[in-house]
Amino acid sequence: MKKLKSLFIALLLFVGASGVATAQSNIAHIDTQALIEAMPEMKAAQSQLEKLQKTYDTEIKTLMKEVETKAQQYGNEQDSKTEEENIKRVQEIQGMQSNIAAYREQALKDLQQKEVDLFQPILDKAKAAIEKVGRAQGFQYVIDSSAGNGVLLAEGTDLLPAVKKELGI
Repeated sequence: MKKLKSLFIALLLFVGASGVATAQSNIAHIDTQALIEAMPEMKAAQSQLEKLQKTYDTEIKTLMKEVETKAQQYGNEQDSKTEEENIKRVQEIQGMQSNIAAYREQALKDLQQKEVDLFQPILDKAKAAIEKVGRAQGFQYVIDSSAGNGVLLAEGTDLLPAVKKELGI
C-alpha cells in the first residue's frame, strides 16, 4: 500500500513538473521598446512631430514678440493717452496674452493627436509581427520585457531578432 501511495505521489509530481516545463517553453519575451525604436517608420514619425512642434514654437514666439512690442509701445505712449485709452490698451494686451495661451493649449492638443495618429499604425504593425512570429514559433504567451514593465528576469526565448527579421529591420 505504501509503495502504491509513493508511486501515485511520484506520478503526480512528474506530471506536475512536466506541465511546468511545457508551460515555460510556451512563453517568450520581447523588448517592444527596442523593437519600435528600431523601426524606420518610428524615426520618420518622430521627425514629423519635431517639425510640427518647431512650427508651433516659432508661431508662439512670433505672437509673444508682437505682444511685447505692443506692450512696450503702449508703455511709452501711456503718458500721452487718456486713462480710458490706457485701460483699453491693457485689456487688449491681456486679450492677446490669453489668445496666445489658448493657441499654446490647442497646439499641445494637436501635437498629442498627431502623435497618436502617427504612432498607432506603427504599434499595430509591431504587434501584428510579434503575434505572427510568436504563433509561428509555437508560443502561447509573449511578455513585454521593456524596462519598467515589471519583468524582472527574461532568460527565455527572445523574439526581438525574429520579429526584426519579419519586419525587415
